[in-house]
Amino acid sequence: MLTVLQASPSALQVVWFLLVAVLWIGYFFLEGFDYGVAMLIPVLGRDDEKRRRVIINTIGPTWDGNEVWLLTAGGATFAAFPGWYASLFSGLYLPLFLVLVGLILRGVAFEYRAKRDELRWKRSFDLAASIGSLLPALVLGIGFANFVKGLKTGSDLLLAQGFWSLFNPFALVGGLLFVALFLTHGAVFIALKTRGEIHDEARGFALKSALVTLVLMIAFVLAQNLAYPASDNPWFDGTALTWVAGVLAVLGVAAAWWFTRADRDGWAFLSTGLAVLMLVVGIFVKMYGTLGFVPTDPAHPLDITTASSSPLTLKLMTIAAVVFVPIVLAYQAWSYWVFRKRLSTANIPEGAH
Repeated sequence: MLTVLQASPSALQVVWFLLVAVLWIGYFFLEGFDYGVAMLIPVLGRDDEKRRRVIINTIGPTWDGNEVWLLTAGGATFAAFPGWYASLFSGLYLPLFLVLVGLILRGVAFEYRAKRDELRWKRSFDLAASIGSLLPALVLGIGFANFVKGLKTGSDLLLAQGFWSLFNPFALVGGLLFVALFLTHGAVFIALKTRGEIHDEARGFALKSALVTLVLMIAFVLAQNLAYPASDNPWFDGTALTWVAGVLAVLGVAAAWWFTRADRDGWAFLSTGLAVLMLVVGIFVKMYGTLGFVPTDPAHPLDITTASSSPLTLKLMTIAAVVFVPIVLAYQAWSYWVFRKRLSTANIPEGAH
């Protein structure tokens, strides 16, 4: 446990830590079902081009907008906590590069699959979209589990552990949990947005994947709170909050299974969304103050105060956020309202790309 602390964080430092957390929560909630939908294209689409087209169309109008949350989270981290950003990108270059590769594959796949009519061409890009969704989900799950465990930093405020040390058992459970949770989130979203056979098969997949997700969620929550308890955090003892968030995440997955079984697609989607929300809340409660780092030299910690920008920078950023964030949220909510109707293969004309 760290025994030497820097000065208490300012109000704006706390505000921007919370805003970064909110941005990640929004990203995982929205992009989580995007990842799940793309990973399910070969599973639910099988050999039927119309089915694949319907699955892709469920996220077609919004997937690129959802990715903006990741860019905003990264930009906010860079501007508000440059020390945090610099240490991550220097010490975790390869994992972050894999995330970037996945995002590039997804973008290229969605934009280029309709450029030619050949079935092999489309199937290749569908596979690229699935792999490009699996990579970020797995890598980010492993990464955030390591934040819970605590990444070691040296006196130079850079990471002081090797690449392979990231693949510890707890982190691997975190990676598998993110993949399984996003698959369930995506399957429930497909069921919410479609009719007919695709809807029924998406429900069937969600019923199975939710059980796997439930087991992984229970394992992750227990390990997070017993092996890496929030009471070890010298900045804030969030033990009660991490337990509450963990229990709600477990209940969210269980409720998603129950509502899916009852054919209540909207409630099932809200339940998987709750699970995502509470999972990430529990992680950020554990990260408060320490930013997910454990200093090897307590006299030189990388934390919410040492990684922060100047008070003036935070003040200007706050003004900009108050003006523009509501506009972005309103626009995104409007876009989902416009594309709210369900789809089926009957909506895909013959010869459509």
